[in-house]
Formats: sequence, C-alpha cells, structure tokens
Amino acid sequence: MNAFIPDLMITWICEGHEVRWAHDASELPEGDICFYLSYGKIVKDTLLSRHSNNLVVHASDLPKGRGWSPMTWKIIEGENEIPVTLFEAAETVDSGPLYKQVILSFSGGELLSEMQQVLGEAINDLCRYFVQEYPDVIHSAIPQYGEATYYPRRRPEDSQIDIDCPLKYNLNLLRTVDNEKYPAWFEYNGRRYILQIISQGDLSLNK
Repeated sequence: MNAFIPDLMITWICEGHEVRWAHDASELPEGDICFYLSYGKIVKDTLLSRHSNNLVVHASDLPKGRGWSPMTWKIIEGENEIPVTLFEAAETVDSGPLYKQVILSFSGGELLSEMQQVLGEAINDLCRYFVQEYPDVIHSAIPQYGEATYYPRRRPEDSQIDIDCPLKYNLNLLRTVDNEKYPAWFEYNGRRYILQIISQGDLSLNK
C-alpha cells in the first residue's frame, strides 16, 4: 500500500490540506482524520482519540472476513467478486461502523500484483471520497450487522501446492503467492521445491 500513498498525499496537499505520513501510530500528532492503511497493529483508544475520525479500508463484506489478508483468502476460496469497505476504526479489530463499499470484479486469471494494483486504486478512491464528503459523510455511517467471521494471518505453509491434484485445482492459490516473499512450494522425495508463477498477459490480444 505504501506505493499508493504518495498519490493521496499529493491530491490532498494540492487541495490545501495539511497531511502527515507515519509508520507508527504513536508518532501521529492530533488532527481531524487519520487513515490506517495496511497497518498491522491494533490501535488503542488512547491513540484513536487523537483524531476526530479514524478510517480503515478492508477487502471484505464486514463483519464477514475480519482479520488478515481477506482478498487473498477469498481468491483462494474461488471468489472473484471482492467487496472493499471503508469504515471507522475501533479498538476491537475491524468492528467499526461502515461508510462506503465498492466491489472489485476479477476475471479469475489475475495474479497477486495485478489484484493488489486494483485494490490499491480502490483504497485511494475510498479515502478521497471520505475527505471530499467530510464532515457530512460521518452521518452516513451504519453499524455492522450479522455474525462476524475471521481470517488468520497467512503463513509460509499456506503456500504449499498439492502435487497430487490437477494444476487447475491449485490455480487460485498460485494466483495469490508472492514469488519473492512467500512463493509456492511443494515437497517430493525429501526435497522442497519452489515454484514461481508469471503471467504473459491475455493471449487473445496477441492474435
């Protein structure tokens, strides 16, 4: 997400807003709005109180899919329609009231970097929306409703390929691996093998 933040900052600075970027919530001064984007820590109320509104964007239909890497888990489950939700941060993880939701539609062939690009652009659009509509937008918040579900943090073992299954069965998992940080792998005859996946794009465009 860090690659998308400079565009947000430039937009808001050009609009006359005072903008700060921090990598640790404890470093934040007081202000009106704070966006916690891909921030992997629970923020206590003492820090949330430094801003009038604290926003998070999460790629699930909250309260379903709270927790870690929801888009990745949904793709692995075979879903290609991914809700992306803007909501108010709360000390209880991913539990705050909702402001706006958009749906990302994938074809089923995109790899992780392509999906992250689309997600990053959607996150920026939601953040811009909130600032543009502020402060009236805070009156549109609705509470989360329904039973909450949670995704765990992804671990290296979650990228293991089942070599006893057809390649097509493993495709959604292959779409979500990072070739450098958490590549696909399998074990055979006492050895571990690393797989890398690269897309050559839409072949129909080359005909």
